[in-house]
Parts: sequence; C-alpha cells; structure tokens
Amino acid sequence: MIEKALGGTRRYWIWIVVLLAVIGAGTLVYLRQFQEGLTVTGLSRDVPWGFYIAQFTFLVGVAASAVMVVLPYYLHDYKAFGKLTVLGEFLAIAAVCMCMLFIFVDMGYPTRVLNIALHPTLNSLMFWDMVVMMGYLVLNVVISRVTFSAEQRKVAPPRWIKPLIILSIPWAVSIHTVTAFLYSGLAARPFWMTAILAPRFLATAFAAGPALLILICLLVRRFTGYDVGREALKKLGVIVAYAMSINLFFILLELFTVGYSDIPEHLEHLKYMYFGVGGQSTLWIWMWASGIIGLFSLVLLLVPKLRTNETLLALACVAVVVSIWIEKGMSMVVVGFVPNPFHEFTEYAPSASELTISLGIYAVGILILTGLLKVALDVRKHKPKVV
Repeated sequence: MIEKALGGTRRYWIWIVVLLAVIGAGTLVYLRQFQEGLTVTGLSRDVPWGFYIAQFTFLVGVAASAVMVVLPYYLHDYKAFGKLTVLGEFLAIAAVCMCMLFIFVDMGYPTRVLNIALHPTLNSLMFWDMVVMMGYLVLNVVISRVTFSAEQRKVAPPRWIKPLIILSIPWAVSIHTVTAFLYSGLAARPFWMTAILAPRFLATAFAAGPALLILICLLVRRFTGYDVGREALKKLGVIVAYAMSINLFFILLELFTVGYSDIPEHLEHLKYMYFGVGGQSTLWIWMWASGIIGLFSLVLLLVPKLRTNETLLALACVAVVVSIWIEKGMSMVVVGFVPNPFHEFTEYAPSASELTISLGIYAVGILILTGLLKVALDVRKHKPKVV
C-alpha cells in the first residue's frame, strides 16, 4: 500500500520537496554536530539535557494520546471515531519515529544507542523506555497495516489483531509513564521528584495529542475534503477540555505543595522558572505566557457554545499545544538542572544547530504522517482535491 504515497498532484510534491529540503538542512547540521560533538549545542556540564530531550518528552505524550481514540472505538464501540482512529494511529507512528530521532541526535555518537540493546540492564529505566517505545511503534505499525489491508480487500480484520489492539491501550499509557519515571527517579533533581509527575505527563499528553489530532482533521478536511465528522471533533474537544483542566489542576497542586511547605530545594527551581533569580533567567516570560495561553484555551474549551464553534475550537487547540509545548518542550527539562545541586545557575538556550536539527526531525515526522495520510485517503477510495 505504501506505493500510494508515491503519486500525487503538483501541490503534493511541492509540499514533499519543502519537507525534504528542511530534512536536508537538518542532516547537514547534524553531520557537523557528529564531527565536532555536542559543543555546537547550548548544552554544558550543568545542563546535559536540553532542547532535544525536551522535544522527546513532548512527543512521547503526542504518541501516547492515540489511546484516547483507540479506547472508545475498540472497547466501547463508539462508531463516531471510526474515521478518526487511523489518524490517531498514524500520528502515533510519526511521533514515535521523531522521539527516537531526538534520542539519536542527543546521544552524541549514535553507536551509544546500541549499548542499551547490546548490554541490557533490567534495573535501568533507559532500557525499559527503549522497550516500550519500540514495542509501541511495532504495535501501531502492525495494527494499522493489518486493519487497512483488510479494509482494502473489503473483509473483516483477522481475529488475532484484536488482542494486539487491546494491548496497545495500556502500552500507550506505559510509554509516557516510563518517561516520567526517568525524571522522577533521579534523587539529585528535586524539581522532578514528585509522585504526580507521571499523572501530569499523561494529562498533558491527553490534552496536547487530541488537540493536535483535531487540527490535523481540520487541515485534512480543508485540503482534501476528507471529513471525520462533526461528532468526532466535538467529542475530541471534550476530551481536550477535561485533560487540560486536570493538567492545570496538577500544576496548582505542585505550586501549593512546594509553596506552602516551603521546600527549599524545590522552591528554588520554581522561583527560577516563574520569576528568575538574580536577573539571570528569561524563562519566566515563557512560563507566564504558557500559563496565560493555557487559561485562555481552557475558557474556550469549557464553554460549550465556544467549543462547538470550529474556528474557536481550532484556536483553542493551537493554544493548548503552544501552552503545553512551552511547559514540556522548554521548561520541564531545563529547570530540573537549573540551579544545580550546589545552588549555582548555569543558563541554557538552544543553539542554532539544535534548532535546525530539531526542525529537520519534525520535518521527518511530518513527511511520515503525510505519506501515511495519503495511503489512508487512497485506500478508502477517496479522491482528494489537493493531495
């Protein structure tokens, strides 16, 4: 079926060429990073994880969010998600591929990745993170391939695929849970040592992922005419509203616990994140922007009349993605290292090399998603207007 992605209109191929150009630019910069090492990045001894790991953390949540459409459709027989489920699975495949690429470029020398597989350590969370990520990717590829092949032949999917579909639901939760454990298990980093870090990660995943899915559905309908249905979009909007509410509630819980208890190690990180310390931080501007944008999105999502307006729904979804991306894709990782255990402040900002390589990786994910969507539209005998 993949050959269906190799045919399309002029506009389709222009889009592909643009993505390939961005990928090419990112590849060239990565080759420079490969030769010179991570010195081309903004990373340092005190801040060894930065923009790459932050994007990995954000995208793991996007991948895990597929469960929010798979679970209602397959376990509760919610037919409105029939056309939407495959888009969620394809988004998960693209997101997992990007996650792996961000880990790949962050390792410095790619051969180091092989150490996890060649020398497995069962008490290593890195090992289990690799297992759940690879397993989740394989599950989504197999499930989408088998169900689509059956749909193309106009027959029922084989019975053995149903257990894999059910397995993919808790597996989706596990990939972000293990990622959260990577942080909260580090005793020397008090900012991450909270029992609700995994629930916080899942709440942001179930808000940002479905919000992205809504935006993708609206774009697909705009440019191809393929419509997943208003009922599906309305239910996704409700899911985003509840998940975003829980996310903001968890943030308030963290602020109260640390502020009221006056935990010095943890409080110092929050002061740095929201107010700066000694005029050294500009991160507080981004964090206040994230909070304001998040509250704005919540107002649009919680009022039914506003949420059912597709223009306002799209605006709310953009706000959700931006707010959560700032929180997880910028601050969550960096603030864990600043200040360091000696209460010293080492500022971090992603370099131009990091940003270019990251754009290239995002272009890879978008290219994969574009190809998969092209296949989906052709298999369902849809004649797109643009693609």
